[in-house]
Amino acid sequence: MAANNDNKVKGKTPEEIFAGFQNLRSEQRQLASKISELEMDLNEHKIVIETLKAVEKTRKCFRMIGGILVERTVGDVLPELENNQERLPKAIQALNEQLTRKGQEINEYIETYDIRVQRGDKPPESEPEQPIKSNVLVSSE
Repeated sequence: MAANNDNKVKGKTPEEIFAGFQNLRSEQRQLASKISELEMDLNEHKIVIETLKAVEKTRKCFRMIGGILVERTVGDVLPELENNQERLPKAIQALNEQLTRKGQEINEYIETYDIRVQRGDKPPESEPEQPIKSNVLVSSE
C-alpha cells in the first residue's frame, strides 16, 4: 500500500508517470531528429553554394521551394542559399540548447518519480531487500 500512497500524493498513477516519461523521450528524439535534418541541410547548402560559385550568374537553375520546382538564375538563387547557410547554424544551436534542457527535464522527472530505466541488453541487477518504494520500471526501446 505504501507504493500507492506515494503515487497518489504526487497525483499520478504509474501508467500516467510512464506516459509522461515516454512523451518527454519522444520530444527529445524529435529534437535530435530535427537537429540531424538541419545539419544535413547545412551540408547540402555548402555543396550547392560551392558548385554554383563556379557557374555563370545568368545561367538557368532550378530550385525546390515548398515542394514546387521553380526556374531561376544562379544570380537569384546563390544569395538566398548563402543567407540560409548563415542562419542554419543559429537554428541548430537553438535546438541543441532545447535538447539539453529536455535532457535536464527528463532527469528531473526520473528523480521526481523515482524511475529506473532498464536497458534492453542487461537484466536488472539484483538488489538487497529494501522497503517497497513507488518505482516505475521503463525499458529503453
